[in-house]
Amino acid sequence: MSDSAAMFVLLPGLFLCFLLFVEIGRRLGARWVDEEETERERVVLNTIETAIYALLGLMIAFTFSGAAERFDARRSLTVQEGNAIGTAYLRLDLLPAAVQPALREKFRRYTEARIAVYQALPDLEVSNTHAARAGALQGQIWAEAVAALKDAPPASSLLLLPALNDMLDITTTRAIMLRTHTPPVVLVTLLMLTLVCSLLIGNGLARKRTCGAVLHTVGFALVLTVTLYVILDLDHPRAGLIQLDYADQALAAVLAGMK
Repeated sequence: MSDSAAMFVLLPGLFLCFLLFVEIGRRLGARWVDEEETERERVVLNTIETAIYALLGLMIAFTFSGAAERFDARRSLTVQEGNAIGTAYLRLDLLPAAVQPALREKFRRYTEARIAVYQALPDLEVSNTHAARAGALQGQIWAEAVAALKDAPPASSLLLLPALNDMLDITTTRAIMLRTHTPPVVLVTLLMLTLVCSLLIGNGLARKRTCGAVLHTVGFALVLTVTLYVILDLDHPRAGLIQLDYADQALAAVLAGMK
């Protein structure tokens, strides 16, 4: 199953799981519904429940914030790579005219490969194939550019080599960012907190099961399910509804400008 399909299967699974835990909490609470509860006990229990709900809210806020920051970083890195390739391509003018056509052709093929790396996602196998092709072209471009600089003015090295280095380095940064997500232990903790809160909500509904209570229960499960999905989708762009195709236009524009 692909990552995209897995994320959509996750939606109804989470929703039903939250509803199940609310019902479990309601049935457990119904067993002690007739037991008398002192005012002091009620205050203590309310304090505990409030603390757990607050902790869940904080976990959701921080997890969402982290996923959104990584999404913005991935978008920014895409634009940076487009700028780096464009700058290096323009500075090929510093090389002898005889070697420029071959290098420009390699730049076009390299840019096409870099675009394909991310367009192939979430298929990692195909993406890695394009990445390997781009890596091979990196080595060829560097070797040919360094060799051509021997016949170029000394100042050319000071302008071209840093631009080529930036173009190559950004690929490593993007590769690491592609694999950087919310730590699994954080996601497991968030899921556990959500299930505990579902139990507590169900326990609070032990004495009544009106249409309003059912509506609130379904709403709670639906809102949490959508929120968790958005967090996961932000953290895994290109695998679900959230995409970065528009950011790839930076690379596409550079490729279109290569003549």
